[in-house]
Amino acid sequence: MTVTVGGGEGALLTQSVVRRLRDEIFAGQMAPGTPLSVPGLAARLEVSRSPVREAVQQLVVEGLAEYTPRVGAKVAALDETSLRHVFEVREVLDGLAARQAVERVTYAEIDDLWEQVRTQESLLAEAADHHRDSQLDLDFHTAVRSLSGNKPLCDALFKLDTQSHLYRSDMWQHDVNRRLAVAEHHRIVSALEAGDAAGAQTAAQAHAAGVLVRLLRS
Repeated sequence: MTVTVGGGEGALLTQSVVRRLRDEIFAGQMAPGTPLSVPGLAARLEVSRSPVREAVQQLVVEGLAEYTPRVGAKVAALDETSLRHVFEVREVLDGLAARQAVERVTYAEIDDLWEQVRTQESLLAEAADHHRDSQLDLDFHTAVRSLSGNKPLCDALFKLDTQSHLYRSDMWQHDVNRRLAVAEHHRIVSALEAGDAAGAQTAAQAHAAGVLVRLLRS
């Protein structure tokens, strides 16, 4: 049965399709170069073509898909050079977000960040789980960035994060990489707690630079 809705429900359905396709791309279920056929996806997801068409357009805006006139859209690819470019920009913007967060963060929000770090630390004793560990990492950075109160900055970093997921890596399967990420998160929160704007910026930039090295090494 094909689902068709309108108005606000249509927007919700579009976002549901976006999340579904984004998750499949992140999980590697749709590899780079996979055609994003609107009729085919609509049939597989059992929805009408309109929300699928809008979802594919959003993926193009996010950089997860590429569109060629008279050919259509396909899942985008990210090579090593492009990954470096993404992280060069992310390093600067994550540093700015952390610096701005120092001026706005509350004690309660710092406690929430420490709780996230403690959760990550507790999971180091367990086997690696790529989906879980990468999601916890994304949740942490999303929280820090949101504390900046700078929506254009957060939107830009969201797009950079989604693009970086296109680069296939087994980084999270190595325990040393997980430990390093948690230690770097610890330094970011420590600087935020101390009200050290320069330190928070430096810690966030160092973390982004370290992640790039580990991605390329894996």
